[in-house]
Amino acid sequence: MFCRPLSLSYVVFDGPAPQPPLVFLHGLMGSKGNFRAIARALVQRSGRKVLTVDARNHGESPHSPTMSYEVMSLDVQRLLRQLHIPKCVLVGHSMGGKTAMTLALQRPDLVERLVSVDISPTESVAVRDFPAYISAMRRVSIPSGIPRSTARRLAEDQLRPAIQVSAVRQFLLTNLVEAEGRYMWRVNLEAISHHMANIVGFPVFHAPYPGPTLFLAGSDSPYVSSEDYPEIERLFPEAEIQYIPGAGHWVHADKSQEFIMAICNFLLLP
Repeated sequence: MFCRPLSLSYVVFDGPAPQPPLVFLHGLMGSKGNFRAIARALVQRSGRKVLTVDARNHGESPHSPTMSYEVMSLDVQRLLRQLHIPKCVLVGHSMGGKTAMTLALQRPDLVERLVSVDISPTESVAVRDFPAYISAMRRVSIPSGIPRSTARRLAEDQLRPAIQVSAVRQFLLTNLVEAEGRYMWRVNLEAISHHMANIVGFPVFHAPYPGPTLFLAGSDSPYVSSEDYPEIERLFPEAEIQYIPGAGHWVHADKSQEFIMAICNFLLLP
């Protein structure tokens, strides 16, 4: 079944360098805002243009009942065509990393090099908490016409019993938006919930991506383990696997300076 690619929301951070731009793809329940500070720092450090992109059903991008890595890759390909970008450096975190890997494997000609942040090209067993997050978000009920600060506090109170970790609640609350006095989630919870098996999994590929690849993982995260190494080597024969000490799954948030340094060093490799 062919699905029409969507027109994604994005922000461009302009840089003077002529080399291919960096394109950042966020994780599940994230948005392009997750990488704002990182994007600015990388423009300064590398000189390259940087784009941050909202995936379908996330941020300010359109909603769709369809959600697979193949179709999310087509969305990004459409954006690259629209912006006349013949080649880019793809940097994807978690779900965005799987979209980036899919695009690199489908269209290696479009990807100068690839960074997969804390995710492998395998089934992600660690995502088991997300269905509980979705259920908790769906149960949130906020009266209309109240101040945003009050609405956010009410939403957090309602999430707290199911989601004990404050940082996770704060991350999910970035999706609470107001439209015409009503509060709602800007992520498409229904589509995400329906396609959870797709999001947790990874498509089947036979031909590898031959370009330079960095798997940048958190040492305190279970998402990239030695069990994944054979599949990483099969699909990404040029891959380097690097762990950032003291970082969890949200590597770029936990250790932003080390994350920026690792990307800059990777860009300098031949």
